[in-house]
Order: sequence, then C-alpha cells, then structure tokens
Amino acid sequence: MSDIQIKSELIEQLIEISKEAGDAILRIYSSEIDVEVKSDNSPLTKADLESNNIIVKRLKTLMPNIPILSEEEADISFDVRSKWNEYWLIDPLDGTKEFINKNGEFTVNIALIRNHKPIFGLIHLPVKKHTYWGCEDKGSFFLDQGNVTKKIKVSKNMNDPIRITASRSHPSNKLTNFLNKIENYKLIEVGSSLKFCLTAS
Repeated sequence: MSDIQIKSELIEQLIEISKEAGDAILRIYSSEIDVEVKSDNSPLTKADLESNNIIVKRLKTLMPNIPILSEEEADISFDVRSKWNEYWLIDPLDGTKEFINKNGEFTVNIALIRNHKPIFGLIHLPVKKHTYWGCEDKGSFFLDQGNVTKKIKVSKNMNDPIRITASRSHPSNKLTNFLNKIENYKLIEVGSSLKFCLTAS
C-alpha cells in the first residue's frame, strides 16, 4: 500500500466531501428527527447514515485502495484493521445528541491514519459552515463561511482566565475535581469535536 501524499488538491477534495456530508445532515436537521438506539445505547439518526454513505462513497472513489473505518461501519474485526498501515477514520456525525437537541454543536470528522498515527484531520461544522483542518507538515488552518483560510496560531494572551473546554453532554467527576484545583478559569461547555476546534484556535 503506497502512502498518500497530502497535497492541496487532496485537501480541497476532502473539504468538499465534508461540506457535502454537512449539507445532507442539515437537510435532515431542519425536519422531524427520528432516533434509533445502537447496541452501546448511543443514539443513531438518518443523518448519521446519510453522512456516512456520502463520505464512504466519495473516499472509495477518491482512493479505492485505502480502507475506511467509520463509527457507523465499525464491525471490521481488530485482527483485520490492526494490520492496516494506512486508513481513513471517520465519524460522519459527531455529537448526535447535540444534533437531536438542535443546538448546532455537531461536526463531520475525517482523518487519515498512518502507522497508527493521525497525519491529517478535518472537522467541519455544518451549521456555521466552518472547517478546521491540519496535517503534520503544513500546520493547522481554519476555513470560514466565506471560504477564507487562516492559519491557526497559539494565542499570546496570558492575562485572561484559563479557558477550559468540556463536554456539554458528558459531565464527569474527574473534570469537577480538576476544576477545584484551579482558581481562575472560564469553562466553555460545547458538544462534539468542536472542543478540539476551540482548543486549537
């Protein structure tokens, strides 16, 4: 299996795939949402499946020889996938609970894994039409609604309270104990992988 080269053309294609999946999610988001329950008691909607179908189909067309591991198609045995040198890892609708609650905090996630390490990652926010992406040799970037790309840089502002992102839907005692040790902080509770986007930017 040959290693994929992360070139600008490929990145543009992956962004378009995530946008297409995001648009499909939004069409269902604006209507009545039917919810099923998976074997692990997590929710599943038509939007999860629609997004998954779009991403899988487009990736197979783009790179037919690269296997795909998706949250909605995770029945591939560990014996098989542990031998993969390179594969796509996708979560077609991260934050299904946020999608059901209609608070806008859900994302489309696509990553390329090589030798058990992520070498490219993309997070698309359908409601805001924002896309975050990064790869090991180019850095991290933010694409806004107007298709303007900006490089993400670490903030130099050290005067504000420490900003901490936490899950809106999954509170924990560990987080509470951690916060009790910090005197000055601002807690930002959000859903899905949006937490990574806020941390990065």
